[in-house]
Amino acid sequence: MPFFAAQHSLFRAYDIRGSRQYFNDDFVQALGYAFAHLYNVPNQSPIESNFDKSTFAPNLTHRTPSQKAIVVIGCDVRRDSDVIAYRLANTLSECGLQVIQLGLITTPMMVFWAEQYQGHGIIVTASHSARDVLGVKWLVNHQSPSIEDIQALYQQVIHQQLIERSLDNSMLEKSGLPKDGLQENGFKTTDFQKVIVKKDTQKGYKALSTPQHVVDNPISNQQMSLSPEQVAAHYIDAIVQVFKALYPHDNQSFLTKLDLMVVIDCMHGATSHIAPQLFDRFCHCVIMLNDTPNGDFPTGNPDPTEPHRLKQLQQSVINHQADIGIAFDGDGDRLMIVDNTGKVVTPDHLLYLLAKVILTERPVACTQLQSPPQILFDIKCSHHLPKLLTELGAEPIISKTGSSLMRQQMQDSAGQIVFAGELSGHFIFNDSRFIVYDDAIYAALRLLHWLAADNSNSLNPTTNLANIIYQLPNIVSTADHYLPLPVSASTDCSIIEQLTRLCVYLQQLIKVTAPLSIQAEYQVLSTCQRTLCSCSIKSLPISIEQAKDLLPIGTTLSCIDGVRLDFAHGFGVIRQSNTSHNLTARFAGDSMAHLQDIQAKFAALCLPFDENLAAQIVAISPQ
Repeated sequence: MPFFAAQHSLFRAYDIRGSRQYFNDDFVQALGYAFAHLYNVPNQSPIESNFDKSTFAPNLTHRTPSQKAIVVIGCDVRRDSDVIAYRLANTLSECGLQVIQLGLITTPMMVFWAEQYQGHGIIVTASHSARDVLGVKWLVNHQSPSIEDIQALYQQVIHQQLIERSLDNSMLEKSGLPKDGLQENGFKTTDFQKVIVKKDTQKGYKALSTPQHVVDNPISNQQMSLSPEQVAAHYIDAIVQVFKALYPHDNQSFLTKLDLMVVIDCMHGATSHIAPQLFDRFCHCVIMLNDTPNGDFPTGNPDPTEPHRLKQLQQSVINHQADIGIAFDGDGDRLMIVDNTGKVVTPDHLLYLLAKVILTERPVACTQLQSPPQILFDIKCSHHLPKLLTELGAEPIISKTGSSLMRQQMQDSAGQIVFAGELSGHFIFNDSRFIVYDDAIYAALRLLHWLAADNSNSLNPTTNLANIIYQLPNIVSTADHYLPLPVSASTDCSIIEQLTRLCVYLQQLIKVTAPLSIQAEYQVLSTCQRTLCSCSIKSLPISIEQAKDLLPIGTTLSCIDGVRLDFAHGFGVIRQSNTSHNLTARFAGDSMAHLQDIQAKFAALCLPFDENLAAQIVAISPQ
């Protein structure tokens, strides 16, 4: 069995995350050596930061080719997160890297500080997960890791353990003891790079898998710790500079505070450490909830998207007659909003509002683009979004689910994509003012300033968030629902590809029998790669009438990430989860009747392949 086989499940689509029991000392140390190897690889294509750092951090510079890599490290509030961060920092410094310890921070703050140096950063966090879950997120050269990068890191962890096992056996050979495992998996000591040996008084000798140049040119005193005050001050000052630039009429030694009453729920997460002083800097009246860091999360999982998780915030907004309620997840990259009536603003509506914010506050830069600015949204978002975004003068772009995928797409767009958001509460600004990352605190402040400015310029002084939301199309929808992934034979396609093939077949069946005037209405935005399988779609006994009932004229299929069908009055999407062995599903309609009709259509599409899945789809209740 491979080393750390149990830990393989920790290496997910976006990060490393899983049960606390898997983060034992040996695994953390091997992970540290794997990161050391990763950061010691020279940058192949350096990416400069997207905002000007000279105004708030003039003494922080990028490295020259002769300098060692600099890595910033922080942690969230979870029990043992700080211990793991400390051990990773020690391992990296032992391997010759320069480490800057940031202490308790949010994930966006780690990204901010990584941008001040070379774009290398690690934070020990499990984001919005339950308290007994630990995790790690990281950047390499300003980039979040891909799925392939994460799996490669796992292989490096195994590689490191093999080195240590080989060294241990060579020492056993000298002692005359049995050398079990020396040839395990066919590897030999000579297969690996140079190993240096360091004496540890408690554990004996340890092998450090370290590049040659690090061994030959050791650097002493490799670690530096920044004070909490310094970590917070530079981050706050950078955000202040953004709003001074956005609202130059208010450009004084200090900004005029917004005339808003704001209630903020930190859910005992990492934002507890920074949100009170930051929002007090910008708002006249701030009421804090659950703003003491507590890794036990006594009020529940630090996930504002969970059903009923915002009840305390909603009630507090009502009791204080506040203008808005704001909630952050455990590591500060997810945002949820409650309006002034205590109603939760759907992420679809929030995405639209934030897109409007950036288009309103970036008019000059947007007009300089060769084509309309693009707004990115994930495949689970409302069917009304494309029309609404088009009315704002933007080009709507549907995307795969995953904030890291969106960030990469934005970085590759040469500034064409100015904003991105997804249903899970991740929102990313790309207007060269701040970091290109899903910083929930920053997004909330952008919304607050826009609301305050809009209200002050309005002829109706009673304009408020609830009134703004009321003017947007309302939908009835289910939550983002998890369903067990059906088990299929090895010769079969996945359920997602089977559904895709069926939908394409039905559209083609209808198209060839339809008048020329309506054939053009059928679209396939993106088709899946064809593979040989035993699911004989064309053998299904489906009539033209049945096909038209399942996919009425004008239905649009998108299969860039699962299967999404947009009907005249709603949509449905089924896709495989990036982080678990499940399907995720969401259905929405302009009314309850439309929602139920769409669920019924999806159930009928799934029925030939999995009866249980069809029944589960029908049983999903609306929010």
